[in-house]
Amino acid sequence: MTDMVQSAAAPSAARVSDAYRWAQLAIGVAAMVMIANYQYGWTFFVPDIQKKFGWDRASIQWAFTLFVLFETWLVPIEGWFVDKYGPRIVVLVGGVLCAIGWAINAQATSLNGYYLGMIIAGIGAGGVYGTCVGNALKWFPDKRGLAAGITAAGFGAGSALTVAPIQAMIKDSGFQTTFLYFGLGQGIIICILAFFLLAPKAGQVPNVVANANIIQTRRNYQPTEVLRQPIFWLMYFMFVIVGAGGLMVTANLKPIAVDWKVDSVPVTLMAVTMTAVTFAATIDRVLNGLTRPFFGWISDMIGRENTMFIAFGMEGFGIWMLYLWGHDPVWFVLLSGFVFFAWGEIYSLFPSTCTDTFGAKFATTNAGLLYTAKGTAALLVPIANYMQQSSGTWDSVFIIAAGANILASLLAIAVLKPWRKVVVAKSTI
Repeated sequence: MTDMVQSAAAPSAARVSDAYRWAQLAIGVAAMVMIANYQYGWTFFVPDIQKKFGWDRASIQWAFTLFVLFETWLVPIEGWFVDKYGPRIVVLVGGVLCAIGWAINAQATSLNGYYLGMIIAGIGAGGVYGTCVGNALKWFPDKRGLAAGITAAGFGAGSALTVAPIQAMIKDSGFQTTFLYFGLGQGIIICILAFFLLAPKAGQVPNVVANANIIQTRRNYQPTEVLRQPIFWLMYFMFVIVGAGGLMVTANLKPIAVDWKVDSVPVTLMAVTMTAVTFAATIDRVLNGLTRPFFGWISDMIGRENTMFIAFGMEGFGIWMLYLWGHDPVWFVLLSGFVFFAWGEIYSLFPSTCTDTFGAKFATTNAGLLYTAKGTAALLVPIANYMQQSSGTWDSVFIIAAGANILASLLAIAVLKPWRKVVVAKSTI
């Protein structure tokens, strides 16, 4: 039975302070920081895995794809547990699985071993990710874009400080020891943080906002209803085509740099000198984190779809310019940073748009359903590797990715925006 939320309903609990809400958000962000390397650190292990075992790169990258698939496609199930039983148990189990996953990678001697390790790590990371984003959406109905963006920033920028340490440990102690130490350390911290996470009770948070730019429903759609809404599938398609380009760069940043012969070239920017790939990876993670609260905050003011139009257009332009100028090490660093800045906001814009459209009660599950689009997008990562292997260049991959982002930019402003107004208007009658 559809649940209708009226703003005048009597609260069952007293409003909590903003400090309490921000404390809950901070715990979620810390947990997100701890799962960041399971995705963003992978690219540093690929060359050493390939060197040790001699497997082709596309086969190795299936481990990354499987990680993203299991990180995303199980989030709706994990979200159902969160909506029903609260966030603590899901994050606790997620931390355990993350640690086990990379411990398996540390011992693996076959492709199937890496596939298994990344699947288990993916299940754990997805549980943590979906829980923390869903919790943020529930605690901050008045600042939904910003809250989702700050939480997602922990995942986007969380690995920035460990780029150099991971590479140094791989060089000094080997990639297998690095898998073990970082996997166990991060997993243990996640388990500790789980005990402090709580979901809001009715009445503890402000009502949904109402203004001309932010269109929010007063109705709570159940997940089975959401799947029957055509507008959900438009958002899903847009998420896939934008997500694919960013994931391709994430998984192949170092291989692309190697192929373009810029990976080991020293680059100096703002009196800091690093090799191009290390500099790019560090800047990328910082900007990929900053973009999430930034564009989330922008979307709280000018609207979700207007922000999508700007950000996705920037992403398409950035990918195209990286394709044209990325063979220069300085431009490789700068433009990869621009691409990541314009890409990371999907993880704040889509969850907040989904919750604005379908309500907060089942936000973790419904946003999780949409988040599976990231897994679908990940299926295109090995395809990008096969395209590169068959042609010997990354040209077609970059051209397709740039075009897909321009398409999503136009869909946001020309189709999603007017359609969502109609859907929300009907739901509040």
